[in-house]
Amino acid sequence: MQPQPNRQGRLLKVLGVGFGLAVIIGNTIGAGIFRTPGVIAELLPNAWMFLGVWIVGGLYALLGAISVAELGAMIPRSGGQYVFARYALGEYAGFIVGWSDWISSCGSTAAVAIVVGEFAGALFPGLNGKSVPIAASIAVLFALLQWRGIIWGSNVQNVTSLLKALAFLVLIVAAFLWGGQGAVSEPGKAMPAGLPLLAAFVLALQSVIYTYDGWAGMVYFSEEVESPGRDIPRALFGGVLAVIAIYLLVNLALLYVLPLSRIAGQGFAAGIAAEVIFGRYGDTVFRLLTIVSMLSAINALHLMATRVLYAMSRDGLFLRKAAHVNEGGTPTVSLFVSTTVAVLFIVFGQTFEKVITVLAFFFVANYTLSFISVFVLRRREPEKERPYRAWGYPWTTALALLGSLLFLVGAVASDTRNSVYALVLLAASYPVFRVVKLLSRR
Repeated sequence: MQPQPNRQGRLLKVLGVGFGLAVIIGNTIGAGIFRTPGVIAELLPNAWMFLGVWIVGGLYALLGAISVAELGAMIPRSGGQYVFARYALGEYAGFIVGWSDWISSCGSTAAVAIVVGEFAGALFPGLNGKSVPIAASIAVLFALLQWRGIIWGSNVQNVTSLLKALAFLVLIVAAFLWGGQGAVSEPGKAMPAGLPLLAAFVLALQSVIYTYDGWAGMVYFSEEVESPGRDIPRALFGGVLAVIAIYLLVNLALLYVLPLSRIAGQGFAAGIAAEVIFGRYGDTVFRLLTIVSMLSAINALHLMATRVLYAMSRDGLFLRKAAHVNEGGTPTVSLFVSTTVAVLFIVFGQTFEKVITVLAFFFVANYTLSFISVFVLRRREPEKERPYRAWGYPWTTALALLGSLLFLVGAVASDTRNSVYALVLLAASYPVFRVVKLLSRR
């Protein structure tokens, strides 16, 4: 489908459910599914608990999608959860959500690109030690592809996400065909009991929820969806269910190939499983799978970061020029600024890791504000048109909100130092917000 000429510089309504599924799968499934199983097996050395925590994390994402779908269909403006927080809770809440989301998206782009650079160096000796220039080049390359317009950006997302899904399917099928050496019931160590078990489950669930983060990817493009009232809920539900299925199948495959004791504590358990399945080619297969997975995530993160900065600029919370959109439907200034920040994060990697660790506190806080927004808008604007209404409201939204609050409490308890840094950053954000507003008016 070719877009009509866009000489007035507006976002183009050309996206559908297929793109929504692609951006959710591309943004959500990244390095987390490779790293998290080792953490979970160490905390919960029981196959049923190991799988159960993934199911609980998936249910949290599904409950969240049920509520966020109402907001996305009701307020079809591109920009992600920033749009909901600003509309329902005011400019300052929107400012916090927007800036934390944008910076963490740029930082995540850098982190993912660096993984690609490192793995490319391991596959091709001539590239060894050049992870930084490789990562920066990849980030710039995807930005150039998107510069031409949203049609190019969405096509790249569709292709890379399809390749990612197929690559995981190959790994899963191969595991069940040639695995079978893992003692599913074999525990790595004794299971904790009582309060230690509860604490272990909470910590494991935190890691799982981080790994599911990205399920709300479609709402960053609400304004560009041809039929937001229909397609946004379908994409959110379909995307979440697809991610849950992939995660469960990958973990079942790991348990089929490796004993739980060998998964526990491994940074890349999937790499060990690939070596068992494919022998001496296992490392190459795993690294290629990781690179394919990461490329899809880089494209999605670029698209999303650009929309957040564009929305804030349009609302006067960043430079007005960053709201410029080219004929292809791309906010070019926002894309340029977002890519520049991602490249800076790549160059100054050790510094940005600390920033991202602190900002990780905000991503569930942003979900929390979105769930609160559902309640606020149901009460404040009961007559407003809602093409989709959250199924099971208020109970499903309340459960999602409760899960988010419990997660934040657990995060503060388990990572007190970075949580304190996040709260300090929150306190310092208000004067920054006032300055940005003042500069915007001038």
